[in-house]
Amino acid sequence: MCNMMTNRERMIRTCQCLPVDRLPLWFMFGPWGETLERWRLEGLSSDDWRVPFDFDAGFEALPVNLGLSPKFTHEILSEDEKYQTVRGENGITWRQMKNTSGIPQYIDYPVKTRRDWEELRDTRLNPHSTERFPENWYSTITDMQDRGAAVQIGSYPYGLFGTLRDFMGVEELLVGFYDEPELIHEMMDYLTDFWLTIYTNALKDVQIDHIHIWEDMSGKQGSLISPEMFCRFMMPCYKKIVRFAQDNNIAVVSVDTDGNMDTLMPLLAESGINLVLPFEVQRRCDIVEFKRQYPNICLCGGINKLEIAKGRAAIDKELDRIAPILGGTGYIPALDHLVHPDISFDDFTYFVTELRRQMNERT
Repeated sequence: MCNMMTNRERMIRTCQCLPVDRLPLWFMFGPWGETLERWRLEGLSSDDWRVPFDFDAGFEALPVNLGLSPKFTHEILSEDEKYQTVRGENGITWRQMKNTSGIPQYIDYPVKTRRDWEELRDTRLNPHSTERFPENWYSTITDMQDRGAAVQIGSYPYGLFGTLRDFMGVEELLVGFYDEPELIHEMMDYLTDFWLTIYTNALKDVQIDHIHIWEDMSGKQGSLISPEMFCRFMMPCYKKIVRFAQDNNIAVVSVDTDGNMDTLMPLLAESGINLVLPFEVQRRCDIVEFKRQYPNICLCGGINKLEIAKGRAAIDKELDRIAPILGGTGYIPALDHLVHPDISFDDFTYFVTELRRQMNERT
């Protein structure tokens, strides 16, 4: 039995697969906008959806800009009664339905040629830009420390595959691994050093506990990038980030990728990543089996969000399914992505209550 731990101690030790007093109760992924609208009609009274559930502080991300600075100007290029065509602050142009969350139709990307990349790099990717840290930087750090949060740097949409996909588009990036390998190497290497420079600047003021890398580089059938290409292009950058973390007493380096994880997990393990999420059940990810295969990597997620929408009997069955990994360490129980609008406030409340009860019983 471990003594009562602080939130920061618990988060770090869980991710290191060391003994803990109990598993953390913390969800990285919150509700869709439509989910919140539904919950407000069903009884959610707080502006912060987390308040009624008394979650742990968990990891909190520093408000550091790891992307474009300055950003592109957000513009509505055209619209009609149903659709808008928009160029966003990331330089991507897309078409979307009005007043509805969902995946838009992407039309154009900012990088099509080496010259585009060099211009973007030279004008918008200076790691020392004064706009990367907010004016309330020091008070933000103090507030996070007062809440006992474990400090994270990095979040959506910043990763090697993920950021290049936003620069180029997924098809162009995948073709680029073969047709323009020197350019892809150059972009990934630059981004790695760019981020490490920003991390170094942040470390002057605050101890970082967690570097988070967002990728979304897999789908239902498996990884979008082949194991060979991952090893050639991404693994050296990951290892450099992990070495930086080790040299600076940063305990956790995580990767977030949706989809089937079968081919990616051994490569992430070899790269030194020690926290992986979210393990989507609909993409054939069995988190209990993954935990059996990778006992020394912390896993987060893996609870089927669609089952939570089916009522209490289905919730009980889903919690029974993950019960084998609720009693140890190296697991952060959570849904396998955003809280779906089909999940009622009552069912989500029951789910969190039962999850907490089962976690406490196994402590």
